[in-house]
Amino acid sequence: MKPATAAKKLGVYLAATPAEFQQGVVSRDELNALQADAPEWLRELRRNGPHPRQVVAAKLGVSIGGLARAGITEALTNDQIDAIKAGNPDWLQREREIQAEFRKETARLREIRRAG
Repeated sequence: MKPATAAKKLGVYLAATPAEFQQGVVSRDELNALQADAPEWLRELRRNGPHPRQVVAAKLGVSIGGLARAGITEALTNDQIDAIKAGNPDWLQREREIQAEFRKETARLREIRRAG
């Protein structure tokens, strides 16, 4: 598979991976090996980042669209994510509320489907 696909499956930011990972092809066996016994570079990326948008969104408790609305388009490190959380800006509060409403509505619709 392409390195971008492998990075997404591993939950890491492709541009922060080693050059040999970015330029190679990753087999299913290699991906499984990376997941089972992560090398130090992978553990470090997962621990401190920079993280891809889907991971940043999850750590902040917002959607990827919410990040875009806030103007956050780049990968962020844990320190940057922690600084945003500590500052608790208005956009973060608003996007967390939107995400909470979305989850409530999704659960409500799931319940209706289950009952019907």
